[in-house]
Amino acid sequence: MVFKKASSTYDTLLLTMFLASLVTALVLLKIDAPYGRHKRKGWGPTIPTRLCWILMEAPAALGFLWFYFQGPNAGALVPTILLWMWELHYMHRAFIYPFQIRVKPGSREPLLVMLTGATYCCINAYLNATFISTYGEHLVKEDWMKDPRFILGLVIFHIGYYINKRADAMLRALRASSGESYKIPRGFLFDYVSMPNYLGEILSWCGFALASWSLAGLSFVVFSLANLVPRAVANHHWYQNQLKDYPKSRKAIFPGML
Repeated sequence: MVFKKASSTYDTLLLTMFLASLVTALVLLKIDAPYGRHKRKGWGPTIPTRLCWILMEAPAALGFLWFYFQGPNAGALVPTILLWMWELHYMHRAFIYPFQIRVKPGSREPLLVMLTGATYCCINAYLNATFISTYGEHLVKEDWMKDPRFILGLVIFHIGYYINKRADAMLRALRASSGESYKIPRGFLFDYVSMPNYLGEILSWCGFALASWSLAGLSFVVFSLANLVPRAVANHHWYQNQLKDYPKSRKAIFPGML
């Protein structure tokens, strides 16, 4: 596969994302990110929870659109499909999900969490959108639509998307029925892992990376693993410590493995 030569800025940011994944994994294996159920004092100024989610995720949705339409391949069929896949997740994550989650009155999150998340989302959007609309010359060739990597990538993405959204919906319904207390989620993939929503998100980006066949997509998968796997393990341990009779056979994120 031959790609159009990228700029030095692009290559530097791409390498930085791989290095950032390593640093993120090492940090999160030692320190639980201070938001959600792991929220605690001592992390600086805070902002309202819903606003935090919007400001953190919006750069991925809006930034991708901006960078995508700067490229010469914007509007071609495969790049448009990949755009749709990306926005299907991030438009929901930025502008719908923050209003679906249960938030206690006055709930706030560290500003630091929002700033670091938004910075990553902006860079990640630039790398992937620019590759799709500028550097991924194979994506505008007619035979890529028939390539097994593209077809399998589409399938994996949508399976992951379904898992992610169904698991999130089940958690929302459970919390709505239990009031302020946490209950053990049961059914679907919750019978096997504590965080099927994270598993679904990882699968989605594996599918996206395969369909785009890009190092930018791969960097997103690697960072997703570095970010979500330690978080899933932390949540899993929290469930085990806080909820009586939590299933001992249930893994954190990968069925039968971890």
